[in-house]
Amino acid sequence: MNRTFFSLTAAVCAATVSANAAPFTSAVPFVGCAADGQTGPSSAPKKPAKMPRVVGSGASTLAYYASNELGVLAPRGWHCFGLYGSNGSVLIVTPEEHGQDLFNPLPGLTGSAVQLSLSVGDTSGRFEAAEVAARLFPSRKKFVEGVMAEGIEPRSSFHFGSFPTDTVRRYGDDVVEFETPANKSGMGTKSRLAPGGDPIKGLAMMTSENDLVMLVVRLPKDQRDLATTIMDSTRQAKRSSKAE
Repeated sequence: MNRTFFSLTAAVCAATVSANAAPFTSAVPFVGCAADGQTGPSSAPKKPAKMPRVVGSGASTLAYYASNELGVLAPRGWHCFGLYGSNGSVLIVTPEEHGQDLFNPLPGLTGSAVQLSLSVGDTSGRFEAAEVAARLFPSRKKFVEGVMAEGIEPRSSFHFGSFPTDTVRRYGDDVVEFETPANKSGMGTKSRLAPGGDPIKGLAMMTSENDLVMLVVRLPKDQRDLATTIMDSTRQAKRSSKAE
């Protein structure tokens, strides 16, 4: 898989808020994440040359977790594991340890978690990308209809319009923030996360190649304010990749 947005885990590192934009920033520690997938287990990567710098108090409570495919900010002291294949990649960070059990999406994670995923739009990842695009990205209707016309996935898998209980905020045609309420199914649970006692905040972005980048964040009440920093970092990564 060779995509501009996440071709290197350093993409997120380079995309965090620059010192010129915010002079008071702090580095965060690095945690390498093992992964498993199409060609077998993958060892955790070494610390990249560039590391995120985080604004404000979040720097003292966040770390940068990265597999060989993806990287994301999440609370310090958590555990991470990645999944990958020709369809894309997933990186999951949780307070408890997980591993190959994550291959099975059911019954899902009901506790705190951060998940970053990339679904590649010209592979079998197009089905996931099109399902989310139908819900959140009206400008991608032609792409969605093209995937539906293949007849591989039932048309009932694609629903136009957001989940009724979700809150959605758009930033142009290709970037959407959403929130799925506690104990409800919605865009936040189109992931390894199942409904749970805390709400799920999320960020979905489409690239020019119809790849879907999706971040979902469920944190306990005393850490919930960190979600904004985590989401902003991922959003900045998309802007950085466009600039390059």
